[in-house]
Amino acid sequence: MDLRQRNILSLVLIGILVIGSWALFWPPKTRITQGLDLQGGLSVILTAQPTASTPITNEAMGRATTIVQNRVDKLGASEASVQRQGNDSILIQLPGVKNAQEALKVLGSTGQLEFVDVASITDSATVAAIQNMRTDTAAKDRPQLKAGTYQPIGAPGAALTGGVIKTAEVGTDETNGQIVVNVTFDTNGTKTWAEYTAQNIGKQVAIVLDGVVQSAPVVQSAIPDGRTQISGSFSADTAKYLSTVLQTGALPVSLKPSDTRVVGPTLGQDSLRAALLAALAGLIVVSIYLLFFYRALGGLAVFALGIFASLYLGALALLSSLNVFAMSLPGLAGVVLTIGIASDTSILIIERFREEVRMGKTYRSAATSGSRHAIGTSVDADLVTFVSALVLYVVAIGPVRGFALTLILGIVLDLITALLFTRPSLILLAESVVGKAPRFWGVAKESAQVTAKPGKPSQKGGVANA
Repeated sequence: MDLRQRNILSLVLIGILVIGSWALFWPPKTRITQGLDLQGGLSVILTAQPTASTPITNEAMGRATTIVQNRVDKLGASEASVQRQGNDSILIQLPGVKNAQEALKVLGSTGQLEFVDVASITDSATVAAIQNMRTDTAAKDRPQLKAGTYQPIGAPGAALTGGVIKTAEVGTDETNGQIVVNVTFDTNGTKTWAEYTAQNIGKQVAIVLDGVVQSAPVVQSAIPDGRTQISGSFSADTAKYLSTVLQTGALPVSLKPSDTRVVGPTLGQDSLRAALLAALAGLIVVSIYLLFFYRALGGLAVFALGIFASLYLGALALLSSLNVFAMSLPGLAGVVLTIGIASDTSILIIERFREEVRMGKTYRSAATSGSRHAIGTSVDADLVTFVSALVLYVVAIGPVRGFALTLILGIVLDLITALLFTRPSLILLAESVVGKAPRFWGVAKESAQVTAKPGKPSQKGGVANA
């Protein structure tokens, strides 16, 4: 395969990539995930509260961070961030969360689930309140058990608590269609629950989460297989939050919000429009510059920017679909910066081509060698930026990582565009049309472009160089 065939194949390949990119990112508003500062959401710092029985240790905070991360993952927030801060705090960022209070409740809840025999509760007022509970009792009105007035079902070491829960999933009650949480116990829990239900048919059981009675069903029959339901007129969100807390386990320390910020989507969208306007203005100014100074070759550079932008948006949409990226304002800053980087690469290629033409090379030879040397120079320059961005991505947290990621991605896609589009296009144009209208293409017609056989006089009476 000769050079011309390889160049044509490169252009076909870049065309396929552009079509695939458009299929991935269009429409971009729905295909590219927006971060906390753009679509709104919740940013909260949870601080551990020390007590005599639960001292704050590095091990306890490590486990607490893992549990909070699991809860965040099950909440389904895209590009959520969970990071340790200092010795006793955890920073959480949840883009797109609409109900901040419910999210805070599930994130900071210690998650201590207990099954309690209502008849064994020593506080008569609490027992009466539980007996009068309805399935639609609001969360704020549910009875709260006082410490020391109750014990979970089962012997010490084998009590029915959150530690014996194997799974907790949202489901629907087949009899009335209500949303429920289906709980499955492990082997020890199944044995304890089977023994209790067999001996206490008709008695009321309080299902208690962090001391608050969530539901108080009556045992209808023995349950030997360890499968039971928690009901209580749940909404889809509250049932999901409850199942998340139960499935991820109890926190080893008590976490309380010490700093909470709710970012409104209106403010975020205003910032997004301003950032996109800045990026568009920058792209227009760069395009005018290229067309003014490099004429038709500047048009080639502008077209290369369009190719680069298409690949860029396609890559961002792909990462968004994999839930590993969400666009933030720092990320947009990285996008704007890479517009300049992509322009620099095109300018390097064009300038090196023009320089080699002035040195006396043919247009085809100048395009081939000039573009090769220019891309090599661009790689050397971009390598420094790439390494810096890579280090920043590894050590940074939060939205700063978004800036580093968009910068890394832009550098890689810029080089791909240069290799698969700008260089092949320039070589093909130099072979065909540049020589017919050199001034239109922004290059001068040099004496070296006059082709004549070696040793024979040219029309001017001199000897032309081949």
